[in-house]
Amino acid sequence: MSGFGEATAVERVGEGRYEAVLDGGYGIGEALNGGYLMAVLARAAVDASPHEHPVSTAANFHRVAKAGPALLLVDSRKEGRTAASSLVTLLQDDRPVVDALITTGTLDPAAEPGYAAGPPAMMPPLEECTDFQPPTGGRGFADRVDMRFDRTTMGWLDGQPSGRPEIRAWFRHRCGHEPDGCSLALAVDALPPVALNLGAQGWAPTVELTWHMRAVPAPGWLAVHGTGRLLSDGWFDEEVEVWDTAGRLVAQSRQIARVPRARS
Repeated sequence: MSGFGEATAVERVGEGRYEAVLDGGYGIGEALNGGYLMAVLARAAVDASPHEHPVSTAANFHRVAKAGPALLLVDSRKEGRTAASSLVTLLQDDRPVVDALITTGTLDPAAEPGYAAGPPAMMPPLEECTDFQPPTGGRGFADRVDMRFDRTTMGWLDGQPSGRPEIRAWFRHRCGHEPDGCSLALAVDALPPVALNLGAQGWAPTVELTWHMRAVPAPGWLAVHGTGRLLSDGWFDEEVEVWDTAGRLVAQSRQIARVPRARS
């Protein structure tokens, strides 16, 4: 099993009960990435289901998750021939951290779309994108995930936010794990907050995120496109589409989050 597979592994310890050890390497500061947590939840939901893929997830984030042991409870709500649904809760210190209603199904990797809109914008070639290298010997999200950012959407890094809530990047696992359904859970929440291009600064806590797996991704890099529609009264939305090397839309999401908090 690859590094990402190990980091998201769950062990069944009873009926509807799973244990996991959350990997601090998927943290951004002290907070574990929400997409990483959704990947762990998806592992448990799929293991408890007769179906192979997490086709729909609606997650509510209650508090910050920390590295270390966690308990997952899977409460089955429906089990059918084409879909099953469960309420999955991740707990630490006997307190719920994330709740997610997850619907599983089995997607055909060879299925061809009957209709698909094109990507929202063409991604520049990898060599024209900005690569964030993790510090030598450091541990953190950039050590686990290789992302190459479209420079035209990264003006906030130089103190020159574009004024448009959008960020685009190429995405892959540094460990070599090829993209799968759990990878897509991570990818839809891997971008920096699009509100940074509106002048916001700091960490943006996600409150609710819904994402859909639309196809089984082909091997290789994923193109991740993030946009937003409204920043108002301390809240902003973010929509993400993920496209694979075959040019297919493989995941899409929408989240509501708080305006980033400047770090002291």
